[in-house]
Amino acid sequence: MRVVIQRVSQAKVEVTGKIIGEIKTGLLILVGIENADTQADIDWLVHKIKNLRIFNDEQGVMNKSLLDIEGEVLIISQFTLHAKTKKGHRPSYIHAAKPDVAIPLYEAFIQKFKENFKQKVATGQFGAMMSVSLVNEGPVTILIDTKNKA
Repeated sequence: MRVVIQRVSQAKVEVTGKIIGEIKTGLLILVGIENADTQADIDWLVHKIKNLRIFNDEQGVMNKSLLDIEGEVLIISQFTLHAKTKKGHRPSYIHAAKPDVAIPLYEAFIQKFKENFKQKVATGQFGAMMSVSLVNEGPVTILIDTKNKA
């Protein structure tokens, strides 16, 4: 499982011009799922994300977590995070999980966040053409891949 995490002061996702998910201060999480991903990847990743100290403390040092600031979360599925670009000019998505595998894992990721997080958890719509808007604070953008935990 691969995620791109962006620290935001606001973010929203629209489908056909209608806002379906919106947050204030917190994290926008783009999630890419591959066939080898499991519930163990979800458990590890949710724990890691909610405890990452990437929000500023009173001295302006990134020393606070999402939990500390009581931030919100917007989770968006994004299979293109598994693009392979080594050959040619058209990315290959061979490692991205197909919907029959990806949807249950994406929903489990969302559910795990909701179970372990008291603040707002908003989402996009799996497989839809979405328009995502955000204000990236910092900017802070972090990539985490569960296949590279070490």
